[in-house]
Amino acid sequence: MPSRPLPRPGLSERLGASFRETVGGLPQAFWWLWLSTLVNRIGGFVVPFLALYLTLDRHFSPAFAGLVASLYGLGGSFASVVGGVLADRIGRRPTLLAAQSGTALATLALGLVHPAWAIAVAAAVVGFTGNAGRPAVSAIMADLVPAVDRVRAYSLNYWAINIGFAFSAAAAGLIAAHGYLLLFVGDAATTLLCAVVVFTRVPETRPVHPPSQRTADQQAGGARVTDKPAVGLGAVLRNPVFMAFVGLTFLTGCVDGQGSMALPIVMGHEGFSPTDYGAVVSLNGVLIVLLQIPLTRLVQGRNRAAMLCAASLLTGCGFGLTAFAGAAWFYALTVTVWTAGEMLRVPAGMAIVAELSPVHARGRYQGVYSLAWTGASFVAPLTAGLLLTAGGGDAVWTTCTLLGAVTAAGFVWLLRGRTPEPDPVPLPARVPENADAPAVAAS
Repeated sequence: MPSRPLPRPGLSERLGASFRETVGGLPQAFWWLWLSTLVNRIGGFVVPFLALYLTLDRHFSPAFAGLVASLYGLGGSFASVVGGVLADRIGRRPTLLAAQSGTALATLALGLVHPAWAIAVAAAVVGFTGNAGRPAVSAIMADLVPAVDRVRAYSLNYWAINIGFAFSAAAAGLIAAHGYLLLFVGDAATTLLCAVVVFTRVPETRPVHPPSQRTADQQAGGARVTDKPAVGLGAVLRNPVFMAFVGLTFLTGCVDGQGSMALPIVMGHEGFSPTDYGAVVSLNGVLIVLLQIPLTRLVQGRNRAAMLCAASLLTGCGFGLTAFAGAAWFYALTVTVWTAGEMLRVPAGMAIVAELSPVHARGRYQGVYSLAWTGASFVAPLTAGLLLTAGGGDAVWTTCTLLGAVTAAGFVWLLRGRTPEPDPVPLPARVPENADAPAVAAS
C-alpha cells in the first residue's frame, strides 16, 4: 500500500522554525547585551531631535545646529579609538560601564545648559561618552559568537537598535510637544538602566592570555619558544585593505550624516511639526524591526561586496529622492529606500571587520572602524549646515547621491575576489557557563 505524503507544515510552523533558526544557538551573555542595547535605544530621544531642539526651541541657526552636531561627532571620533584601546587593555565590561554612566550625566547636562558655548561643550562630551562603549560592544560580540554566526548576531543587535529607535523616534515627537527637557531626562534615565543590565548580567569576555603570550614552534620537548608580538594601533593603521574599507565606510557615513542632519531642518522649514518628523523617521526603525530578520536569512552567505555596493546605491538614491518630496508620504518613501540600504550595509560591514581583526586586537580594529562613523558624524553635519545655508536642501540631496555612487564603486573595487581569512581557534574567555539569560533568549 503506497504511503501517504507527509503534510506540509503550515505558515505559522514555518515562521516559527525560521525564527528559531535566526535567534537560536547564540550564547546567553549575548542576549543580555542585546537586552542592554534595546533598553538604551528605547530611551535614545536626544540625538535624533537635537537639530529640531536647537533650531525650533532655542532658535539657533541651521549653521550652529550643524556645528553642535559636528562637535558631537568630534567627541565620538576621539572616543572610538580611546574606547577601542581601553576595551583591549582594561577590559570590555569596565569600558562599557564607564561610557554608559558618563553618557547619562552628560546628556542631562546638555538639556540643562543654556549658553551657546556650554551647549557646544556638552554635545562634544555626549559624543565622546556615547561612542566610547561601541567598540567594547562589538568586541564582546566577536568574543562570544563564532565566526559562522556573526552576521546573524550583528543583525540581531542591529534589530534591537531599531526596535528601540522606532519607539523612541515616535515617542520623542510626542514628548517634545510637552517640553524638550523631558527628552534629556528620559534619555539619561534609560542609559543608566542600560548600565545596570551590563553590570549585573554581562561578563568580561576579554581573552585570558595577554597579547604578548609565548607560543611554541613545536610541541616536542626542547621546542624553541618565541614571543607573539602584540597588535598595536599602528599595525591597524598600516593594514591597507582594512584602512581602505574604513575610508569607504567614512564616505558612507557622510551620506547618512548629511541626510539625517538636513531632513528635520528641511521638514521644519516646510511647516511640518516635530510629531510629523518623528512619525516619518520612525519608519526607519519600524521597517528594520519587521524586515531585518527575514532579510538576514535571505542574504546569509551572499557576496558581501555586492551587498555593500547595493547598500551604497540605495542610501545615496534614497536621500537624493528627498529633493522631490513635498508631502509626508513622499518623505516616508525616501526613508524606505535608504533604510533598505542600511539593512544591507550594517551586518555585512560589521562581519567583515570581525573577520579582518586578530583576536587580541578586536577592540582596536572595532575602534578604528567606529572612527569612520564618528568622523563622518563630525564632518557631515558641518558640511550639511553649510550646504543648507548656501544652496538649500537640493545641494545636500545631490551630494548624497554622488557620494553613494562613489562608495558603491569603491566597495566593488576593494572587496571583489577578496575573502577574509577565518578566525583562528579562539582563546578561552572568562564567560561563566551558568550565566542566566532573559526570556528573549529562549528558542
